[in-house]
Amino acid sequence: MSQTVRRGSLAPAPPRERGRPSHFRDRLTHPAPGFREVLLVAWYGALRRENGDADRIPVKRTGLPPVTATDTAVTWVGHATYVLRIGGLTVLTDPVWSQRIPGVRPRLTPPGVAWSDLPPVDAIVISHNHYDHLDAPTVRRLPRDVAVFVPLGLRRWFTRRGFANVTELDWWESAELGGVTFAFVPAHHWSRRGVFDTCRTLWGGWVLDTERHRVYFAGDTAYGHHFRDIGDRHPGIDLALMPVGAYEPRRYLSGAHVDPAEAVQACLDVGARRMATMHWGTFALSAEPPLAPVEEARRAWAAHGRDPADLWDLAVGETRLLPG
Repeated sequence: MSQTVRRGSLAPAPPRERGRPSHFRDRLTHPAPGFREVLLVAWYGALRRENGDADRIPVKRTGLPPVTATDTAVTWVGHATYVLRIGGLTVLTDPVWSQRIPGVRPRLTPPGVAWSDLPPVDAIVISHNHYDHLDAPTVRRLPRDVAVFVPLGLRRWFTRRGFANVTELDWWESAELGGVTFAFVPAHHWSRRGVFDTCRTLWGGWVLDTERHRVYFAGDTAYGHHFRDIGDRHPGIDLALMPVGAYEPRRYLSGAHVDPAEAVQACLDVGARRMATMHWGTFALSAEPPLAPVEEARRAWAAHGRDPADLWDLAVGETRLLPG
């Protein structure tokens, strides 16, 4: 498939050998948490009762329904992983099929789509390098010629693992693959994968655009003015894939993750008609009860007078199609 890169109004950061920044701390909107704070949040997640309400998290593993090349369909695999079929492409968002990730208990729910049931994957998008979004065991299962779209600084992580088609973008830059535009947009978050690499790679979300539909994948983000900026630059978003979990205690997480009410407000800010929930019901990362994220999102959606049919509070494995 042909691929082109388009540079946005923000000047692109060139490769390291030509002066790419060695870190992105100047993009922070809140201080990155120290290791003590990270451990405290992980401890809150570990305090959950082993079962709790996890057995009430809805799971519908019915496989991927057939779609046409003009359909746009989203299937929630779990956490921030969606199978997004758009413009004839199959795209994975932050793919995580592993049973567990470092530092937390095993999955509360199985992946909504069995790996063996996936159609050929054309592309993946990565929002940032945290272990619950960039999962090395899952990445190793992908063919090395898949198109990979990543934030600045992450290209080398993939090329060292043999991936040949990696596009690295700065905020407001975009690339095109098979008639689908992949635009990288800001988020209020941070990055770290090891002890000495805090904010060495960028973080953000993605807007995928075709002639028929426009889908926004927010990745991980706190609330901020960037949502309105995204809506201004990418008007007419049909669906926002928004994180609603891992938000308590707010003392530690308000600078990195939206809570459900903020997620709904962010959906309004970007001008999206519909919102699909994610980043809940998969890993015990924080202190809120397992079902609280989606329950609070429903209440916030209703409080804004939005049509209940436009809140896609999907079960794990459930698929929805955009009309038209």
